[in-house]
Amino acid sequence: MASARKRAKSLIGSIREFLTPEVFKQVRSTSKRRKSPRWDLHPLLYVLLLTTYCCGDSLPEKFEAARTFYVASCPKRKRPGEHFSGFEKAIAKLPISILRALAAAIRGRIEVIFGNQWKVGNFIPFGCDGTRQTCPRTEELEQRLGTGGKEDSPPMIWNTSIVHLTLGFPFCWRLGRGGKASERSHLLYMLRWLPKAALIVADAGYVGYDVAATMILTNVFFLIRMSSNATFYSETNEPLDEFREGIVYYWPKTQQNDGKQPIRGRLIRIHSDRHKVDVWLFTNVEDTTQLSLETAGTCYRWRWENEGFFRTYKRTLKKVTLMSRTLRLG
Repeated sequence: MASARKRAKSLIGSIREFLTPEVFKQVRSTSKRRKSPRWDLHPLLYVLLLTTYCCGDSLPEKFEAARTFYVASCPKRKRPGEHFSGFEKAIAKLPISILRALAAAIRGRIEVIFGNQWKVGNFIPFGCDGTRQTCPRTEELEQRLGTGGKEDSPPMIWNTSIVHLTLGFPFCWRLGRGGKASERSHLLYMLRWLPKAALIVADAGYVGYDVAATMILTNVFFLIRMSSNATFYSETNEPLDEFREGIVYYWPKTQQNDGKQPIRGRLIRIHSDRHKVDVWLFTNVEDTTQLSLETAGTCYRWRWENEGFFRTYKRTLKKVTLMSRTLRLG
C-alpha cells in the first residue's frame, strides 16, 4: 500500500509542490528569446501567481505583498525588481509560449500530487461551466471586449473552466468576449488538453449534436444533462415512465435533414426524492460496469455542487471584477 502524501503546511510549501525544479526546467526550455531580462523567470512567475492570493485594493498593492512574500520565502534568490511598473512591463513582454508551458507543466503535477484522488473508478471526473467577469472601463477593453449590448455596462469577459470535480482544481480554461462567447466552442477547444479517461460532466447548456460527435471523435467520455426538447430513438418499446437507462440514438431533426448519422449512446434517468423533476443524462459510456447509474448520478451531483468553485474564485479571491486595464495583462 502506498504511503499517504505529506501535506504542505504553508502556502509556499504548497506552491513548491507544483513549481518544482523540473517544472522550471520545462518552462525555461521555451524562453530562449529572453535576453538578459531584469526579471528572472523564477521570481517573475512566483510573484505573478502569488498576486492571486494576496490582499489589496489595487494591483500595485497586491504586487507589493507578493514581492515581500517571495523575498521572505526565497532569501537565497536574487531579489526581484521593486517597482510595479517594471513588473508589469516584464509580464507584458513574457512570450505566451512560457505561460502555456507553465500551465502544461502544472497540469502534469496534479496527478502526481493527488494520485489517489485523481480518478474515481475508471474515469477522471471534470465539470465544465462558465461565468462572466467584469473588467475596468478602459478604452482598449471597451473596444476589444464590448459592453455586453448595454451602453452602461462595463466590458466583460466570459470564463469557461474545466474543473476536477472532487478536487475543485481548475484544470484549464478559455476566455472570450463576455457578450458573445460560445461555451460549447470553448469546451471543444479545451478537449486537446484533457488526459486520457477524462469524463466531462456538463449541464444542458452544452447539449448539441456537434459537441457530442466531436467528443466521441476525440475519444473523450462525456455525461451531459439533456434538455426536454432533445430527440432520442430507442430500439425497444419500453414505456417512458418505466425507463431507467438504456441504449438510444441521438438524432435531432436538423441532422436528420442534413443526412448525418445518429449518435449512439446511453440515456440515464436519475430520480431523486428531493426534486420533482428527474434528470436525464446522455453518455458515450455504454458499459454499465464502467459507469453505473449510481456513479453517474453522483458525478452529476458533484458537478452541481462544484458551481461553488466560481463563488470561491469570484468572491473569496475577489475576481468579480478584474483589475488589469489592458487585454494583454488581463
